[in-house]
Amino acid sequence: MSQQDLSITAKLINGGVAGLVGVTCVFPIDLAKTRLQNQHGKAVYKGMMDCLTTTARAEGVLGMYRGAAVNLTLVTPEKAIKLAANDFFRQLLMEDGLQRNLKLEMLAGCGAGACQVVVTCPMEMLKIQLQDAGRLAARHQGAASAPSSTRPYTTGSASTHKRPSATLIAWELLRTQGVAGLYKGLGATLLRDIPFSIIYFPLFANLNNLGFNELTGKASFAHSFMSGCVAGSVAAVAVTPLDVLKTRIQTLKKGQGEDIYSGIADCARKLWIQEGPSAFMKGAGCRALVVAPLFGIAQGVYFLGIGERILKCFQ
Repeated sequence: MSQQDLSITAKLINGGVAGLVGVTCVFPIDLAKTRLQNQHGKAVYKGMMDCLTTTARAEGVLGMYRGAAVNLTLVTPEKAIKLAANDFFRQLLMEDGLQRNLKLEMLAGCGAGACQVVVTCPMEMLKIQLQDAGRLAARHQGAASAPSSTRPYTTGSASTHKRPSATLIAWELLRTQGVAGLYKGLGATLLRDIPFSIIYFPLFANLNNLGFNELTGKASFAHSFMSGCVAGSVAAVAVTPLDVLKTRIQTLKKGQGEDIYSGIADCARKLWIQEGPSAFMKGAGCRALVVAPLFGIAQGVYFLGIGERILKCFQ
């Protein structure tokens, strides 16, 4: 195996390990984000902490990890593609990816964001259905006495009385809508992930460069971690309106009186008219709390070179 092949493999391992660790740590907050973004009209949850405590009380601690399995399964290729693609485009556009050029860094981030949606869109499509099931149960039956497993899942008129699962939802979508069903909200996902990557990667690279150590040839773990946290939280809050639109569009099962959207423009229009400008920032705090440690961990693991160390064990 060539040195370049080793480098690519190491980057994929780093991205995968980082994704698994990060998702495990922050998934309950991500669940709260999804439920807060989806509720409109009569609110079930007053905020993030109320959502988490209500979920834990009604669905148990494991209820806060509903949808985590699909995330943990697909986050490895997603994070691996995102981080490796950014490095690839940086090296393609800039000499060794080391020179500072904001426009080229943003272009590299754009490429990374566009590549990752191949995995991100179906992953979040499935995850959102599982995460939101408990909110629908609480909305209809009362949060204190309605675990989400009592609600059947359906993607259309046909209902099934099985507990919602990623496999069941994916099969039903493929059967009724084909592959396109798994990629519902692709446009909204691109509109969120490309701006996120354009903001995140250049900001992280410049913040991380402030802690560059000439002796080791890279920043310290602590500096990379903090750089990832700061850049992640800034980018996350900046694209929250697009994330709200994506969540609403990708949610297949609606509560009584909740709107169905024909597209991004229709969703944005109805959200503005019915819920006001503040609705576009729903879950912003949760999103920052999710993305900051997620990318802090990702960049920390990435720059520690876990993948390189693993590969050395097999040489």
